[in-house]
Amino acid sequence: MRVDLLTKEYPPAVYGGAGVHVAELTAVLRRHIEVQVRCFGAPRDEADVTAYPTPAELDGANPALQTLGTDLAIASDCAGADLVHSHTWYANFAGTAASLLHGIPHVLSAHSLEPLRPWKAEQLGGGYRLSSFAERTAYENAAGVIAVSAGMRADILRAYPTVDPDTVHVVHNGIDVEKWRPTEGTDVLERFGIDPDAPTVVFVGRITRQKGLPYFLRAVRELPEGVQVVLCAGAPDTPEIAAEVDGLVTDLQRSRDGVHLISEMLPRHELAQILTHATTFVCPSIYEPLGIVNLEAMACGIPVVASATGGIPEVVEDGVTGYLVPLEQVEDGTGTPVHPEAFVADLAATLTRMVSDPERAAEMGRASRVRAAEHFSWASIAGRTLEVYATVLGGRRFGD
Repeated sequence: MRVDLLTKEYPPAVYGGAGVHVAELTAVLRRHIEVQVRCFGAPRDEADVTAYPTPAELDGANPALQTLGTDLAIASDCAGADLVHSHTWYANFAGTAASLLHGIPHVLSAHSLEPLRPWKAEQLGGGYRLSSFAERTAYENAAGVIAVSAGMRADILRAYPTVDPDTVHVVHNGIDVEKWRPTEGTDVLERFGIDPDAPTVVFVGRITRQKGLPYFLRAVRELPEGVQVVLCAGAPDTPEIAAEVDGLVTDLQRSRDGVHLISEMLPRHELAQILTHATTFVCPSIYEPLGIVNLEAMACGIPVVASATGGIPEVVEDGVTGYLVPLEQVEDGTGTPVHPEAFVADLAATLTRMVSDPERAAEMGRASRVRAAEHFSWASIAGRTLEVYATVLGGRRFGD
């Protein structure tokens, strides 16, 4: 049996959690079934991976329209598959079209939801209406929907109330604890001027509204003197949020020492070194279906301070592998805190609690790695995914 995985991101062009998910899932699924990967962009050297550039006729068009054009080319090539499995709205339309064209089931993985990211209208303009259309159509017609957390499943059913709840399955994201593990070297820290002995808070993520970076930067003002902050943050969604973050970082660097901004995307082994030597990881997201970055930090043996939203409470065990910061949010789809000042103050207080007790932080870090290994292995995630495939195929089994 053959499954075609449809995705925008695939190595080496991976910039977010969805791309990591597809790459890791593909590797494990191939132990059991035939998998063809169909992705966006430049040709890949890997066997059974086909990449699709933007159609020449759409050069210069709105990015969302370019995406739909690429999706149509992908859908055409899915003939012969037993099932198609798409990831993110970028590939959802390809899955819908392939399902209709070839008469095969379409399963989609929900890594985020367009209705819960309305700020994307700043980035895409009218293209946001196109991306929303593509996603809604896919969810309402898919044979199966995979949510990366129970919180995400609830969001799906609220955003798309016509979707049959019986078709929505929870399969968490995973982590490879052999690839992500503590590393004792300090050469990367030295290169960026990071003090390996200072109490340190690390943020990793794209500069986008959903990651909540401006709230964290405001909280940093309240952290004790001597606490080091490392920001692995780049790829801003819009010039506006880029300017906001740049201004906040500049102000912090003027008022305190030890604020490091790393805008380049670091390879895994370098990021793992930075995480290993930190006291804690911080995830101030206002929208986070699960948060692979939290698993990466946990696998490197450090605890997490994170906002209690989305699927984060399913990853971070409050008081055991880190601390959850309460977050009451406006119910307009933006995820904006109802009381932003209180959220910033609570975030600062919780981070201060963590960095002020290094022995407790280290204990939580050890528990974090154990939790990542025991509950989020890719082998178990792949097995659960195969169960979803079997369900939508009426009990037909895959592989061994």
